[in-house]
Amino acid sequence: MSFALGVILFALGIGVTIALHEAGHMVAARVCGMRVRRYFIGFGPTVWSTTRGHTEYGLKAIPLGGFCDIAGMTVNDPWTEEEEPHLMINKPAWKRVFVMMAGILVNIVLGVLIIFGVAVSFGLPDTTPPPQPATAAELVCSRGSDKGDTSCTGDGSAAASGLQVGDTFREVGGQTIEEFPDVVAAVQDAGRVAGEGGAAVGETVTVPATIERDGQDRNLDLQVELVEREGQTVGAIGVQFEVQPTPNVDYNPVTAVGGTADFTWNLGKQTVDALIHLPERYWPVVQSIFGAERSVDSPVSVVGASHIGGQMVEKDQWMSFLLLLANLNFFLAVFNLVPLPPLDGGHAVIVIYEKLRDRLRRLRGLEAGGPVDYVKVMPVTYVATAVLLVFGLTVILADVVNPLQLPQ
Repeated sequence: MSFALGVILFALGIGVTIALHEAGHMVAARVCGMRVRRYFIGFGPTVWSTTRGHTEYGLKAIPLGGFCDIAGMTVNDPWTEEEEPHLMINKPAWKRVFVMMAGILVNIVLGVLIIFGVAVSFGLPDTTPPPQPATAAELVCSRGSDKGDTSCTGDGSAAASGLQVGDTFREVGGQTIEEFPDVVAAVQDAGRVAGEGGAAVGETVTVPATIERDGQDRNLDLQVELVEREGQTVGAIGVQFEVQPTPNVDYNPVTAVGGTADFTWNLGKQTVDALIHLPERYWPVVQSIFGAERSVDSPVSVVGASHIGGQMVEKDQWMSFLLLLANLNFFLAVFNLVPLPPLDGGHAVIVIYEKLRDRLRRLRGLEAGGPVDYVKVMPVTYVATAVLLVFGLTVILADVVNPLQLPQ
């Protein structure tokens, strides 16, 4: 029951996020003297609508987005004589850009407010946590591949190397180990190098390592097994590490201001990094549809995010639930900044282009060129829309057949 409640609540949170994003465009357009024709949540057939003043408000059947229809958004849009004084294309460039950025600003503000509320109510995860020592908690076997049958048996190559539970890695392959991710990186790199040298999946290579046991350093010939992960040959040793939860920092309403700013900055950097690496994570999502393991950093759709929200409520992780919703707002903001139509950033870039072009024309003694003919940029719009559609449908399918599962 709590899982279903979490799914419903997070889906509602997504709906509110989309509604407020579009409301940002609508309010900004009206403040700037533009005519808003329609304000809808969702796409497809209309489920419900009502008209107030000059604006039709409504809900569509497919709740995967929304739109705010402003009269004269482009020179190609038809308009009536009565709407002409309120056309978007006739407004100053700064007003047009402001309207396109308003939805993004709403998402940023909403995300910050959620984080501030979490800071006051629960505290926030420490953005500079102490290092996680690379101490072995369990020795397990290594799956040969992340596709098809991913079962394995035995204690794994680490146990065969003489590693014991409680041992702490200090060095692997000449690389100093500070935290357990350093071990993972060093072992995977060793396997990758061996694979490039002709070694096959299933073979093992020996890598020198230094561990600490009972307060003393010991040398170890670490047997690294070559496995396949996301289509690449990498190394694995079959070790699960002790992972300490990130400590929370408590705040009051005053100190929460600084804490919110610090956490928002870190979350923003992670969001930008996730967007940059989004294309390279597409193929692993495709593989997960056919049985490959779903990576923890896999992109998710609104379906997958709602599923994760359900798991968080089921585990009584309300702080994580709210921070996930804040993260969603930041991702929508950063994603909409991408300078390609039909995204908000694409429309804003076209306005900026018009402004720069007209300035150059004036320097040459020519008149302003007028609004861009969107018919000329339709090929770019079609390609960008098709890419977004294919990516979105792929992730939705993966979220249905192989949803991301939170660690136990």
